[in-house]
Amino acid sequence: MSKRLPHHFPVELSIVIPLLNEAESLPELTRWINRVLSQHGLTYEVILVDDGSTDSSWSIIEELSDIDTHLRGIRFNRNYGKSAALNVGFKAAEGRVVCTMDADLQDSPEELPELYHMIVQGSYDLVSGWKRKRYDPISKTIPTKLFNGVTRWISGIPLHDFNCGLKAYNQRVVKSIEVYGEMHRYIPVIAKWAGFRNIGEKVVQHQERKYGTTKFGLERFVYGFLDLLSITFVSRFRRRPMHFFGTMGTLSFVLGMLITLWLVGEKVYLALHNIKSRDVTSQPLFFLALVAVVVGMQLFLAGFLAEMIQLNGPRKNQYLIREKLNVI
Repeated sequence: MSKRLPHHFPVELSIVIPLLNEAESLPELTRWINRVLSQHGLTYEVILVDDGSTDSSWSIIEELSDIDTHLRGIRFNRNYGKSAALNVGFKAAEGRVVCTMDADLQDSPEELPELYHMIVQGSYDLVSGWKRKRYDPISKTIPTKLFNGVTRWISGIPLHDFNCGLKAYNQRVVKSIEVYGEMHRYIPVIAKWAGFRNIGEKVVQHQERKYGTTKFGLERFVYGFLDLLSITFVSRFRRRPMHFFGTMGTLSFVLGMLITLWLVGEKVYLALHNIKSRDVTSQPLFFLALVAVVVGMQLFLAGFLAEMIQLNGPRKNQYLIREKLNVI
């Protein structure tokens, strides 16, 4: 019997931090991370992904990297969004455990060691932070509760705070999933559909914003609901779109044909018994049946085309990266 050799990682913990115009908070954040992880004796790297900042964020990252060898930087040529930043950061991460956090100091680095140990010792695939006490206005907290409730119901994952930026992952998770569009809110859902079902939760401290303003508005909840429907559909039917479109098309086609046959049969029966009746084509139900038949054929064709596209056109994330620091 062959013996599986242990996998040795360059560092124990990778911290991926997407940022947009956070020049003021970066020095304090990186010092805080260094202090906490040094006290716990963890080897680590910090991957700062500048998502097209228009302030001096990248200059600050360059300056900080000269004095802190743990820092690595990736700079986008323009703003692509948080999902793109996380996806690129995940690809660059080398740690056994990968943590994500926001750059605005609202996520506390004090949580990182325990999150690391929950993955390593608790055998979790993913641990999501839960900001039970939030320092946000009511206009943000109420939609957040509704958003999380709907996501729990649809996904079947019992998390209280899907949108918390503070999360920890086994490296196998981040190397196996792809985050695109605005799907960063649903990484637990994406991970679950990829087969990583051991998902945990940890209550974390929520800090008040110290610098700058939030980069997200209320529209994110509308977009978030649409993204949830999208990721649910894609997760279930990406590899077999014909199962969805073909089923819907078949049901519509069969329903339309049954209605048509019933109308024709009724007309024949009444004619044989010399009972006066309307022509089949003069009945509104006939046209509804005709629409159902046509729609069914179109849905079936859409499923067939989707199967062909899926087989021949795999989706790829491609972003124009302007500069890198200490990243291969």
